[in-house]
Amino acid sequence: MEVEMKIRGLMMDPVTNMPIVILKDVNGAAVLPIWVGIYEANAIALEIEKVATPRPMTHDLIKNLLLGLETRVHRVVVSDLKEDTFYALIWLERDGQVISIDSRPSDALALALRVDCPIYVEEEVLKSSKVSTALSSKNTDEELRKLLENLNDEDLGRYKM
Repeated sequence: MEVEMKIRGLMMDPVTNMPIVILKDVNGAAVLPIWVGIYEANAIALEIEKVATPRPMTHDLIKNLLLGLETRVHRVVVSDLKEDTFYALIWLERDGQVISIDSRPSDALALALRVDCPIYVEEEVLKSSKVSTALSSKNTDEELRKLLENLNDEDLGRYKM
């Protein structure tokens, strides 16, 4: 089963100094942090802030290609967590045909923001994420920030893109 999520924000992991995208359940308290690369975090931040760039960035190019091919992004799904690595699928629809494309979660999220499509996380991913379980009882931004800042390496695991 898929749980609909929204991007709640971006923050820096105080231990690894890597960006984290925070996903939050739209109908509940589940929270899922996903560590991403600097460039992907920048692409997500640019779209969150609606910053225009002089030339299309990679995710803007993908959006333009899909529009030109009359293909709609149906949804993106963070579909799996294996050996501390998150996996995602981008679901495309063209002429009534739906296909899924393997993606890094960071790229799927950056594209989802640009095309304004829903973001989902498989329930099993939420259950298997140690950090998601630890955060699910925290529901204010300040509590979330404090909890994430105080996590240590053992709490975080070594999640990768």
